Amino acid sequence: MAVLDLAMQGLAVFGFILFFVLWLMHFMSIIYVRLHLHRKRSEVKQPFAQLAGVSLLKPLKGVDPNLISNLETFFTMDYPKYEVLLCIQDLDDPAVDVCKKLLGKYPNVDARLFIGGKKVGINPKINNLMPGYEGAKYELVWICDSGIRVKPDTLTDLTNQMTEKVGLVHGLPYVADRQGFAATLEQVYFGTSHPRSYISANVTGIKCVTGMSCLMRKDVLDQAGGLVAFAQYIAEDYFMAKAIADRGWKFSMATQVAMQNSGSYSIGQFQSRMIRWTKLRINMLPGTVLEPVSECFLASLIIGWAAHYVFRWDMMVFFMCHCLAWFIADYIQLTGVQGGTLCFSKLDFAVAWFIRESLAVQIFLSALWDPTISWRTGRYRLRCGGTADEILDV
Repeated sequence: MAVLDLAMQGLAVFGFILFFVLWLMHFMSIIYVRLHLHRKRSEVKQPFAQLAGVSLLKPLKGVDPNLISNLETFFTMDYPKYEVLLCIQDLDDPAVDVCKKLLGKYPNVDARLFIGGKKVGINPKINNLMPGYEGAKYELVWICDSGIRVKPDTLTDLTNQMTEKVGLVHGLPYVADRQGFAATLEQVYFGTSHPRSYISANVTGIKCVTGMSCLMRKDVLDQAGGLVAFAQYIAEDYFMAKAIADRGWKFSMATQVAMQNSGSYSIGQFQSRMIRWTKLRINMLPGTVLEPVSECFLASLIIGWAAHYVFRWDMMVFFMCHCLAWFIADYIQLTGVQGGTLCFSKLDFAVAWFIRESLAVQIFLSALWDPTISWRTGRYRLRCGGTADEILDV
């Protein structure tokens, strides 16, 4: 009995620590979003004409209904000195025609098309980008996914954050307004759960970066071995960020979000993407096994039990009140990340939020069940530490 009492006391302490940590994360992310994101600067940090040159690397694979409009926003940026390096692996990829159309439409934009890639490892994105990286002529490289769209001043915002001691500038991932419930589900996730973890990690000094939109110093990457040094990893963004941090450079977050605007999306695609990301985190960071207790429903159960054990409060009443408080905090967080009016109703938000939270544990268990992932055109078996082996069909 003494051992059981000790275990229950330990669980109660864990519940109260969990309560403190999770609500600290809520408040940090909400405050950070309100103070930093979408902020209109009264003055730029550098004279416009003196902004550093940037080589934009765009990895492309296939087309979707929004590809051409997304890509076109990079040809119309208001920035004095940049080049667009379009990278496509296969000659018969339909994205080739899209790129050629834009190159013809904007002949005055410094842009080049690289086809064929260069096999240097298992990571297909790195293999695709290698020719573009080797041909980049500026001191800053901006790796930006094909599904991202930008504003005319996005690159100015990124380079303004690249101060003397900063080696990497990244954008908080978010999702553009689109039609359908699957789009609402993505927007709710990238406006609530994801930024809560992403922002609180960066605020507390934990290097948390996604590779959707990253501006980096090319000489620092070259010191780490260049892109080829990261071709053995599937999550190349994590290891590039780690290499830059290990060399003493700081990170900064742009005031504009990295706006995802893929024209191909569904609930199934969202779920598969979340499972893939979770698998990568589990193999890179063993502490990820504690991730489910940071989700609303499981956290509320643990904290509710702790409150019942110590204060004799009704566990289910506490659970419901805690979930409601979490729901409200998430809505406040979402509106801050959106930076304007949401394109869906509060009822749509409530349904999407409930489904997203309900899927969280199932996604985690699915990630634990199978160590293989499918990404782009390949399948890979993950290893501890972040490396992987390609699974070849025989």
